Amino acid sequence: MVLSRGMANMWISLFGMGLLCLAMVLILASRYRLKQKLFKWAAAVIAYACLALGGLIMAYIVLSGPAN
Repeated sequence: MVLSRGMANMWISLFGMGLLCLAMVLILASRYRLKQKLFKWAAAVIAYACLALGGLIMAYIVLSGPAN
């Protein structure tokens, strides 16, 4: 199955938004829910990695321009 450029961009952007939402949940959990330092640290590292990757994906989608 071959996707058009517009559909591929849609799925990539949904993945990026999912990463941003996951980052939000993990940051909230690491700050307010988790008590052990190791889990807090691990959740924060994963959250900031998801935030960075999601931001890069969103920048790619926005800067790649409209699909033809």
